[in-house]
Amino acid sequence: MSEDRTKERVASTAWWPKWEQELSEYINTCERFQKANRKNGKKYGLLQHIEEPKHPWETINIDWVTELVPGGKENFEACLIIVDRFRKSVRFLPCHTEDTAMDPDLLFWNNIVSTCGVPKIIISDRDQNLHQKFGPTCMTF
Repeated sequence: MSEDRTKERVASTAWWPKWEQELSEYINTCERFQKANRKNGKKYGLLQHIEEPKHPWETINIDWVTELVPGGKENFEACLIIVDRFRKSVRFLPCHTEDTAMDPDLLFWNNIVSTCGVPKIIISDRDQNLHQKFGPTCMTF
């Protein structure tokens, strides 16, 4: 519930001197109210124009999907998804959630960079898993 809605409800049923000021002070110090109205998660980044790529694998989107039902011979439960924005083609690279930082980087290197070259632009959703597991060693390519 917002502060304005709370004030409207109080104004319709009660009145006392300095009620708006006192109600504002109460709302600002009320732990329950603050938790209920807290914005969760990171703030969104500014939208940016993404130029259309002129060549395959020049610009890619990358995302990390976890908590999948284990499958395959090696019981993979995660997947690194890479989309070529030029061709709109997708590569699904199965992996494990507990892979070290080097594993997704090698997966990317062996399946994308070695066959398609190093992309100029990599677009992600700023996923914490992606940045922790993919990137520390990949950024040194």
